[in-house]
Amino acid sequence: MTTPDVDLTLHHPAHGLSDRFALAVTKVLRWGADTFFAKRYGNRAIVLETVAAVPGMVGATLQHLKCLRRMQDDRGWIRTLMDEAENERMHLMTFIAIAKPSWFERLVVLGVQWVFYLGFFGLYLLSARTAHRLVGYFEEEAVVSYTRYLAEIDAGHTPNVPAPEIAKKYWGLPDDATLRDVVITIRADEAHHRDMNHGFAGDLAGQPFDPASLRVAPHHQPLEGVVRS
Repeated sequence: MTTPDVDLTLHHPAHGLSDRFALAVTKVLRWGADTFFAKRYGNRAIVLETVAAVPGMVGATLQHLKCLRRMQDDRGWIRTLMDEAENERMHLMTFIAIAKPSWFERLVVLGVQWVFYLGFFGLYLLSARTAHRLVGYFEEEAVVSYTRYLAEIDAGHTPNVPAPEIAKKYWGLPDDATLRDVVITIRADEAHHRDMNHGFAGDLAGQPFDPASLRVAPHHQPLEGVVRS
């Protein structure tokens, strides 16, 4: 499998109170994930991908309502954010098939999702720019986590099991694809979400951004039976 061309070192420097707040929240949550999960990257992914699937849907909903109120075009933001939410949900479904979460972890997912949904919804209403910057920083950390996950696989500390059927179908992976291929592909998705959300935050700060300008495209195929316009 060809390794997607992804910039693994990209970091948006924090400028101003909004960016610094988003970065600080990200670092606190990163510390919590590192403390709770350590190197259990598959289980970590289940909880974090549940959270990661929230911002796109919240952003799409609120952008949709704003465009209705103002009777204006969304410039492609709504579909882009909905695609992000779907993509993150498929990350979750993939890791459920790989890591087999316990009942305790499922309860953690329920609690974390509700708390994060309500908090992120409120943040987006107060400052959509800060909300998108926060997601951009989340995705920076996701790229780091998946890079470390990949290192664990390459070192033999995590079994390189066959890729689940759901992953092979969604991303169009070959029949002999493995967990390593899945992690590389998901890392490329996260890099795309990172660049997209930093771009949206910049746009809201007065730096025009076109989602189609991104070098890293989403690495997934439409699900069978789903028609995309």
